Amino acid sequence: MQIETLAIHAGRTIDAATGAVTPPIHMATTFERAADGEFPHGYLYTRNANPNRSMLEACLSTLEGGHAAAAFASGSAASMTVLQALEPGAHVIAPRDAYTGTTRLLREVFAAWGGQVSWVDCSDGAAVAAAVTPQTRLIWLETPSNPMLRISDIAAISASARSVGAQLVCDNTWATPLGQRPFELGADLVVHSTTKYLGGHSDVLGGAVVAQADSTLWQRIRQLQIMGGAVPSPFDCWLVLRGVQTLPYRVRAQSEHALRIATWLSAQPQIERVHYPGLPGHPGHAVAAKQMRLWGGMLSIQVRGDAQAALAVAAKVQLWTRATSLGGPESLIEHRASIEGPESATPPNLLRLSVGLEHPDDLIADLAQALEQ
Repeated sequence: MQIETLAIHAGRTIDAATGAVTPPIHMATTFERAADGEFPHGYLYTRNANPNRSMLEACLSTLEGGHAAAAFASGSAASMTVLQALEPGAHVIAPRDAYTGTTRLLREVFAAWGGQVSWVDCSDGAAVAAAVTPQTRLIWLETPSNPMLRISDIAAISASARSVGAQLVCDNTWATPLGQRPFELGADLVVHSTTKYLGGHSDVLGGAVVAQADSTLWQRIRQLQIMGGAVPSPFDCWLVLRGVQTLPYRVRAQSEHALRIATWLSAQPQIERVHYPGLPGHPGHAVAAKQMRLWGGMLSIQVRGDAQAALAVAAKVQLWTRATSLGGPESLIEHRASIEGPESATPPNLLRLSVGLEHPDDLIADLAQALEQ
């Protein structure tokens, strides 16, 4: 089946009790045992499993083409569980440019457990290969990266991971299963913040880990999901599952709009640089063209001048909303370095843009008036 069909049907069933087409929300925390002590419906306690979570996990696994999925209360909880599943002292290779929440987990939590981290420019496959050691257990990729939109060659880095028996994790939040297929390129695990494009409406927090195949690491992730209990509520699962239904059409439109906006911005004298893999001048354009089906709805720009110049542009927009996050129907603009804090390596004149579903001409006109001022 095509992904448009899977987005509508994967994981969903008609409610047997009522015939409802939309799944009911099962808020129960506990489930009745049969007289013989068994659980005839397969559910014991909602931390272990819940009908809404089961539907969402089946849907996400199918969309990514994986073996199974585990849903979490946030993308950060999903990422932390992957790291917790590693043995003590494990060596991880991580990108220098990545979501600040992931880098903080690695620096402040994983390292405190005795984990070893090598920070690498993962857009340089040779640098990744050189960082691999016999102790490497995990390579973490974010492609496109946040916020610089660097592109990593998933297939090439997968070969480096395989050479020492390491697992390759790809954060596919920005690209989505519509725009990039990490498992087809050799990834072992895919991580999502379902808060973003999968939920799609800026109204639900969630995360997920999807496994390409059964493995010891995957079994440990599932165990930690149940034991730790950092799971989404039934209603949160229901909201993400609802959002997935329109994912293909939303992401296609956002990608088309982002390319138009990036192309326009690249011709503006007030803009020093546009970071968008769909532009032929982007350093990762060739690799992105090979492994991405859509360029995506995210881009970053560097305004000529300093942080104040970038903040002044963000202050003058009227249609774009100054807010963190991404993937919703509304377009967002953010001065990323001030969000990331004093240790941020993000250029101070950079603005990150999440392109929404408004007409691109209106979004361009709003940026134009802000730049002119």
